[in-house]
Amino acid sequence: MASNVNPTVRRRRLGQELRRLRELRGMTAEEVAERLLVSQSKISRLENGRRSISQRDVRDLCGVYEVEDQRVVDSLMEMARDSRQQGWWHAFGDIPYSVYIGLETDAESLRVYEPQIVTGLLQTRAYAEALVQGALPETSPADIEKRVQVRMRRQERIAAEPNPLRLWLVLDESALRRVVGDRTVMREQLEYLLDMTRLPHVTVQVLPFDAGAHPGLNGQYAILEFADAADSSVVYLEGVTSDLYLEKAHDVQKYAVMYEHLRAQSLSVDQSRQYIADVAKEYAR
Repeated sequence: MASNVNPTVRRRRLGQELRRLRELRGMTAEEVAERLLVSQSKISRLENGRRSISQRDVRDLCGVYEVEDQRVVDSLMEMARDSRQQGWWHAFGDIPYSVYIGLETDAESLRVYEPQIVTGLLQTRAYAEALVQGALPETSPADIEKRVQVRMRRQERIAAEPNPLRLWLVLDESALRRVVGDRTVMREQLEYLLDMTRLPHVTVQVLPFDAGAHPGLNGQYAILEFADAADSSVVYLEGVTSDLYLEKAHDVQKYAVMYEHLRAQSLSVDQSRQYIADVAKEYAR
């Protein structure tokens, strides 16, 4: 696969363009489904980029939407072809959150709130292994290793040149206090986290217990933003059996405002560094 082709992002862009063409025709997804003798859910999945789309699907949809410009049809067909290629993560087999990995790989910036654990992009291998073992107790050693390898590979995005991922993490104090693995693992993890905060594109703020009630009490979430104006921001909510992706502007805005409140209630960047260093020393005793 060409390094500049991200199948997840291509599917998403293609879905957005197909939705735009449908709306220009003033048609509902139900009307399109009836014309093509398919389910309405298939049209919805194609438009939200959660399902791979064939060139035949594109051809049929362009016919329904009466797209006369062959250059537009050819461009959409090319996007459909690229969207069916495999990203690097497919080499590891079935990954439950592969859609998220595809988005993260192409994102320009990422804002994350973590209430329980250090975020995956900043985990040490030992911490990641202990975390997966504890969170998924019935997972085989081979699957644990696969998940850890994927996590380590994802971290390459932090150091990618010339455009590393800009990461802003609001970390609840409980993530520093919860012993994952043992005290040695935790000390090494917090020392590594401290090292990563020295990168100019990585910002970490700690949300202390005494901040009281705050907008993040509903759980972890991430906001992904992209360099291409054609790619709208996405809010990612991780679930046990399925994940949720919010792309509507008012949903993204709501979570963005929540994030600003979380940042305001957190310790400053310098205070957070000192706090992380102090807790790391506690694990060394």
